[in-house]
Amino acid sequence: MNGFSESLQAAAALIGHADARLWQVVLLSLAVSGMASALAAVLGLLGGAWLAVSRFPGQRAVLLLLNTLLALPPVVVGLTVYLLLSRSGPLGSYGLLFTPGAMVVAQTVLVLPLVMALTRQLVADAMRGNGEQLRSMGAGPLQSALLLLVHERMALLTVLLTGFGRAISEVGAVMVVGGNIDGITRVMTTAIALETSKGDLAQALALGLLLLAVVALVNLLIALLRRLQPVESLAR
Repeated sequence: MNGFSESLQAAAALIGHADARLWQVVLLSLAVSGMASALAAVLGLLGGAWLAVSRFPGQRAVLLLLNTLLALPPVVVGLTVYLLLSRSGPLGSYGLLFTPGAMVVAQTVLVLPLVMALTRQLVADAMRGNGEQLRSMGAGPLQSALLLLVHERMALLTVLLTGFGRAISEVGAVMVVGGNIDGITRVMTTAIALETSKGDLAQALALGLLLLAVVALVNLLIALLRRLQPVESLAR
């Protein structure tokens, strides 16, 4: 099958007929990326908020490292996690390599610097506008940062969406630590790469369309939340 239109029609048929193999890959992708994004959100929000309000020796070096990690290639993350989880690695006894758990770890490591850096910037900007008001009410630095995150929840949702988007669209890290095993660790991005190399363009295109649909749906939900949820004042 060579024509783009023919491949598109075949891809639509696979989606329309709820091809079991196709949807298995999609559901695993959502599960892995969703769990990784949730873990990165918890760690990144707390870490970013703390960095925004703390002052300690070497802070500039930490921020420089954090910004450097934003450009960390996924394959490097995959290699690092692979070495940690391999049999000879410090975490090899857990047997996570080539399992969805290893993929969750890799994507969490990949997304964490992004969530932390964006959260730190969000809190720092909010503190300049409302920090004095919160301090006058007796709130401590970290408490103020967390309150500001609640107040800036719409911007925070954008941060989390960005993290999820990076997780679900990356291929290098999950390929290295997951092995792209059919029915076990094959997710949308790795399956697209494999099916394209095999010449099964319909399957690859179907997965690509579903990947775009997932990202579009998340963006739509965020847009709806922005319209439905009113902005509340810090002081009541």
